[in-house]
Amino acid sequence: MASLLVAVIYLAFVSLGLPDSLLGSAWPTMQTVFEVPSSFAGYVSMTISCMTILSALMSPRLIRKVHTKWIVVVSICLTIVGLIGFSFSSQYWMLFLFAVPYGLGAGSIDAALNHYVATNYSSSVMNFLHCFYGLGAIISPNLMALALKYARWNEGYRWTAYIQIGILAVCILSLPLWKSGTAAQEEQLEEAAGIKETVKVPGVVLTLIAFFAYCAGEATAFLWTSSYFAGTKQGMSDGLIASFGSLIFGGLMLGRLISGFISNRLGDRKLIRLGIAVEFLGLLLILLPLQGYVVAAVGFLLTGTGMGPIYPAIQHMAPVNFGKRYSAAVIGLQMASAYIGSMFMPTVFGKLQQAVGIWIMPFYLALFALANILLLEIAYPKIDRAKATHS
Repeated sequence: MASLLVAVIYLAFVSLGLPDSLLGSAWPTMQTVFEVPSSFAGYVSMTISCMTILSALMSPRLIRKVHTKWIVVVSICLTIVGLIGFSFSSQYWMLFLFAVPYGLGAGSIDAALNHYVATNYSSSVMNFLHCFYGLGAIISPNLMALALKYARWNEGYRWTAYIQIGILAVCILSLPLWKSGTAAQEEQLEEAAGIKETVKVPGVVLTLIAFFAYCAGEATAFLWTSSYFAGTKQGMSDGLIASFGSLIFGGLMLGRLISGFISNRLGDRKLIRLGIAVEFLGLLLILLPLQGYVVAAVGFLLTGTGMGPIYPAIQHMAPVNFGKRYSAAVIGLQMASAYIGSMFMPTVFGKLQQAVGIWIMPFYLALFALANILLLEIAYPKIDRAKATHS
């Protein structure tokens, strides 16, 4: 039964990844349909992220009061509403209306499942969990590419909603697998620290800013990779350009799959250092001044591979670094910080690339990768000293 529950949790993370890559892969086509500038994708992305931040900030209280299984079911329902709404949008302003459930469905499920797995499972399970997020994020750009080739962009959102409905059905059928926690676990949740108390813990703020930096780069890559190829390479079809939106997600899935086998041996901190090194290698390949798209595509795939272990490793470290009393609030704050990065920085890049050119994208991503690793390396000694003091 325990292994079946893990499988359901993995499937729930597939559902979390499905909506995230659609806007970036569809936007070069949607932009022309709605007759708006390319940077307007950032405003829609910002609205989705804003709703996700609100949802993530509510997650510590929700985790204390509501069982994780109900957070999962309600969150998937909200994303289905958002996806179907996007598919029926005929005007640009309508995207903002359906961005509300689209975003609200992501924050709480992300924080709740991350907290559940970080508390109950190994680093390996956490990496495999996020690998399945990458699987979902790969499926949807390719669905969108098929929709652009054989139908319209609207169908890409609709087909993704149908997959979400199937996942929702499996999650509802699996509700009996979720057992209530022990009395000790329930008491531990009731005594969990709040947000105000948690931000005072040494190292927490630095890890939040590091998470902001990581997700700023990740979200920028999610949204603008297809546009990077459209703006720097020539002679490609709309469907091929849209399919490039899956490169970062494919890399994420590959990186997390590999990490699932080695994370228990290396540990989270070494895994993050290795990931950053691979990410920089990918960015160097993207920067090579070659006319073809193959080397740049490999570069984006490597960049995503390097990014892969960073998100799950930071999340998995929360109970170890800060203790179970603070872990739910830390993970909720990390999610909020992550989505603040996701909300603003792709939009900032949209304005930057409009003014300078989209060729600057690898430099933008490198800046956030550097900030991410530096902030974490500064935080580790503070965390270790605080743990030694309280041990």
